[in-house]
Amino acid sequence: MKKYLPLIVRILISALFLLSAVAKSFPIWAFEKQLVDLGIVNWCNAPYLARLIIALETAIAIAILQRHYIKTFVIPVTIFLLITFCAHLGLQMVEHGAMNGNCGCFGQLIPMTPLEAFVKNIVTIIMLIYLFKNVSNKEKGENNFIVILFIYFLSAFLMFFFFPFCPCKNTNDKITAQLPVIIDSSIIINDTIHQSIKDNNTTIKNTKDSKDVKKDTSIETEIKIKEPAFTTSKFAVYTDFNGKKINLDEGKKIVCLFVPGCDHCRDAAKEIVKISKLHKLPPIYVLFMNEEVYKIPEFYTETKINYPYHVIDDIPTFFKLLGNNATTPGIAYLWNGNIIKSYEGLDNNKFNAGEILKIIETNQQ
Repeated sequence: MKKYLPLIVRILISALFLLSAVAKSFPIWAFEKQLVDLGIVNWCNAPYLARLIIALETAIAIAILQRHYIKTFVIPVTIFLLITFCAHLGLQMVEHGAMNGNCGCFGQLIPMTPLEAFVKNIVTIIMLIYLFKNVSNKEKGENNFIVILFIYFLSAFLMFFFFPFCPCKNTNDKITAQLPVIIDSSIIINDTIHQSIKDNNTTIKNTKDSKDVKKDTSIETEIKIKEPAFTTSKFAVYTDFNGKKINLDEGKKIVCLFVPGCDHCRDAAKEIVKISKLHKLPPIYVLFMNEEVYKIPEFYTETKINYPYHVIDDIPTFFKLLGNNATTPGIAYLWNGNIIKSYEGLDNNKFNAGEILKIIETNQQ
């Protein structure tokens, strides 16, 4: 058994890195988003870095099974990488907590907390140290570094070949150039009331009769919000919904950003359907991310929605629409291109049906 133990350890380490590479690849956009959320790269560079990292893990999985520079290069580099990851995980645990969130080591396939990933890396380092003491390079003169390079470049080539993407054409394109116009509806209400009261020469402050005050202040609940000026929103570039031309910046619209296979997106869609049966809502349009698009019919069947949709082919662009570090589902209420209210993810700004209904009803004219 002792004779075969180094081989068993090498196979275990290889399987670990290969599993990590495969898990990060399905879906690869989730790993790209994690790199962006960590502030390591922007969306234009994330596809490149994600594929190079996965290629490195694949190359390690292969290189650990061969003998070219196994002791003088492959094992030391692998240990160094794991120590670097441990340092990163340590910072994450200090900042966000040891059991908070998914570290992404095994992508979405096997969620791991930072502490679990840290322990996993320490165990792997111990296994590599054991391996370092019990293996040797090929005989002097037989080692060939080209073999190591070939393994990595082949891994990288396969990643870019099987996971193609559209490079950023212009960092100043329409999406990145357009900043969302977000309006605080409470400010609009107050300003409109103030102006309306002024225009009607209402002097509530100086009224002595309490009945008159009550009568005058009731005006506030009947005053409608002033229609905002037209502007160009970040959604304006999407005009084709199920073959029909739509101007999302014209009038009042609700725009939903969903992923076809996202359970939380489906829950939000069901909630919208529920309130739409009881209240009149503005026209609703869906922007789907180009991931598991074959699930769109299933999405419509389960949620009972019947809203027109458009599929955004470029995944980074989809997340730019959501906002920095934001996650699905995303829902925005627009009026003449102005974003009156928007919701993203499942945390503090998650979709609130009661709140958006109140805002929409206040805006009714």
